[in-house]
Amino acid sequence: MINKSSAGPDVLAPFTEHRRLLFATAYRMLGSVADAEDVLQDAWLKWAQADRGSVRNPRAYLVRTVTNLALNRLTSARATREAYVGPWLPEPLLTEPDVAEEAELADTVSTAMLVVLESLSPLERAVFVLREVFGYSYAEIADVLDRGEASVRQTAHRARGHVQARRPRFDTDAEERREITDRFLAACGGGDLNAVMEMLAPDVTAWSDGGGKVSAARRPLHGPDHVARWLLGVLAKPASADAYARPVQINGELGLLWYIGDAVLGAVTFDLADGRIQNLRLQINPDKLAGVQEGHTGGTEAPAAP
Repeated sequence: MINKSSAGPDVLAPFTEHRRLLFATAYRMLGSVADAEDVLQDAWLKWAQADRGSVRNPRAYLVRTVTNLALNRLTSARATREAYVGPWLPEPLLTEPDVAEEAELADTVSTAMLVVLESLSPLERAVFVLREVFGYSYAEIADVLDRGEASVRQTAHRARGHVQARRPRFDTDAEERREITDRFLAACGGGDLNAVMEMLAPDVTAWSDGGGKVSAARRPLHGPDHVARWLLGVLAKPASADAYARPVQINGELGLLWYIGDAVLGAVTFDLADGRIQNLRLQINPDKLAGVQEGHTGGTEAPAAP
């Protein structure tokens, strides 16, 4: 939480004005709500201590600060993620419906895209986010990262190629997604194995991220039978009669939140192909559910390029 008590209005105004952009940058860089918030806290401290009279462009200064803080954090996080228990999935984030309706924006913050971005090096990820998401010029990115423009161009080309090769291509129709989500929810709630299997693509894959904190599959599951049986087993575990699920906008697309009472138990996101669920991701690590708590709709919009 950023301490505003000692900050005068002149200090606070630029940071407040650009906070959503700064969070959006950090979140896409890190795939973590908690880490993005930590980066903003550190950026705020740097901004409060800076010689602001010499800062001609507060927005550029803040973006540069956040990008480099996120880059440093992402580099150091690599070793931690290599030792992670089971599959590592990004932290899900509630997104506002009006933001989710922007198809291009929704794609840049989707869980599928964040998973793809994990395959990039930290530098490639920084360049890709600044260039492809926020539309910065190569010269501006070179200034942000303190690198030569030619080097930035090469990195951007390499990153774009990696993303295009790994990026899932699924057409998402909002009405169809809503209808499939409702049917899937009903099938899971009814405990009907065959009904759940019918909702899954023949080559469906499911990942669950428990982080060693809660029971989860340590490896991806493949095929409708394995995935459906695992899903129904997971959903059958909560003994509380208060367990339920509801559709919500997660990372720019309609997904599901599972609850026990008022507590979020897990978040489900998925890709669709030919009217069936192709890839399914279940985030149940309790340490990675802050972004799907009620009232948390972090800055996910992509403002116009500078």
